[in-house]
Amino acid sequence: MLRLCCASSWRPFWGVVSGFFGGIVDVGLSRILDVLWAFPVFLLAISLSIVLIAQSIQIGPFEIRSGSLWLPIFIIGIVYVPYVARPIRGHVLTLMQAEFVTAAIRLGASPWRILLRDIMPNVVTRIIVFVPLILALNMMTESSLSFLSIGVQPPDASWGTIIQDGQGLLYSRPIVALAPGLAIVITVLALNILGDGVRDALDPKSSPRGI
Repeated sequence: MLRLCCASSWRPFWGVVSGFFGGIVDVGLSRILDVLWAFPVFLLAISLSIVLIAQSIQIGPFEIRSGSLWLPIFIIGIVYVPYVARPIRGHVLTLMQAEFVTAAIRLGASPWRILLRDIMPNVVTRIIVFVPLILALNMMTESSLSFLSIGVQPPDASWGTIIQDGQGLLYSRPIVALAPGLAIVITVLALNILGDGVRDALDPKSSPRGI
């Protein structure tokens, strides 16, 4: 669960950077997001997993070895970037047109001061609302990849690998496969309910009940 949170934590960064700096930075990041958005999530995740599961990834001084738990986390972190970055970018663009930001710009405030003091406090609540919902999607994607043997690799285990192991026991010991499946359903449902509650508490304007 903690590692899936890590996969979600850096995605809003792209939306904030794109919306705040604008110009060529916004155009470049938006085109990258468009490319990722063009692929169905599971198709992209499966394709990346098949290509990368048998080899390591070298990113500067960092290396993610094949079979590492960080490999499916890295893949899940990529495929869901547009689903978080896009709404955050739109929210930042709206904030950049707000009166308090315009006033800060005309008073000569530095861009970093505006970002840290005016933009980020208003974006954090929106990010917090996204966390439970994206975490539920991350969990379902990880379980699906692991069930297909292209996610978490033995000797590590996940609910997806446990369901796969229990396939051959469906008629003799069905609980082996049904228990982790039920755990996924309950956890995802709980995260969605939590996400709705957090949204109603922190961002009531986005709630349909507030219309």
